[in-house]
Amino acid sequence: MGEAARRLAAAGVESARVDAELLLAHALAVPRSRLFTLDDVPDDAAGRFAELVDQRADRVPLQHLTGRAPFRQLELAVGPGVFVPRPETEQLTGWALERIVDQDGPLVVDLGSGSGAIALSIAHEHPGARVTAVERDPGALHWTRHNASLRVGAGDTPIGVVQGDMTDPTLLRELDGRVSVVVSNPPYVPDGAVLPQEVADHDPPLALWGGPDGLDVVRGMLAVAARLLHTGGWLGIEHADQQGSSLPAVVRAHGAWTDVEDHPDLAGRPRFTTARRA
Repeated sequence: MGEAARRLAAAGVESARVDAELLLAHALAVPRSRLFTLDDVPDDAAGRFAELVDQRADRVPLQHLTGRAPFRQLELAVGPGVFVPRPETEQLTGWALERIVDQDGPLVVDLGSGSGAIALSIAHEHPGARVTAVERDPGALHWTRHNASLRVGAGDTPIGVVQGDMTDPTLLRELDGRVSVVVSNPPYVPDGAVLPQEVADHDPPLALWGGPDGLDVVRGMLAVAARLLHTGGWLGIEHADQQGSSLPAVVRAHGAWTDVEDHPDLAGRPRFTTARRA
């Protein structure tokens, strides 16, 4: 274990010890907590572990190697072709849940759903919510649908999964003026930004790049969100920590929104913008 952690650290993996433990637990098919009571690692598991460490040292995302990504109360299936959900997005999801906590059967739309993390968490934690997940990328859509099917198997309320572009003026026309919350973790990386190897090499481009200032997709999405929401409905958009002023300014300039506010993540960095449909 120590040698694996040292190798990962030398390869630039920040959480080298934790990653090594999670990979060994995966190779053994046991919870990480079981590692501390193990006396020996069978040869076949040791071989699998060595292969996983090699791949992680090449900066393949940990979640792609284990096939799983924890998010709030869920564990989601992930792999090549889908954006790996980040812990920061859990706060945006919690904010959305707070907006509908007292509502019976609210309509919620998740634009750019990817793995389905936000949509499925809302459906899981507010079983009465009627949630629609929209994803454009066919590769990511496979994971949206896969995770949605797994959650139905687990007894959660089904969500609707739609292939579509969050900037399409005709998207979800049947829901115009009826939605309580629109939430999105859109592509917001400015063109030319330098990204960690795991992100640059493995996250799908459609989930990352947002134009020269990173906000082109947001600009196109605002009209769709304004059309979907009823008066007083809420919009929540995640953004990069450098966009804590620029994204709220774009929302205010659009003209359809009141109560525009930015929110920090747990580290105090600007993380998501919220607004209310005027």
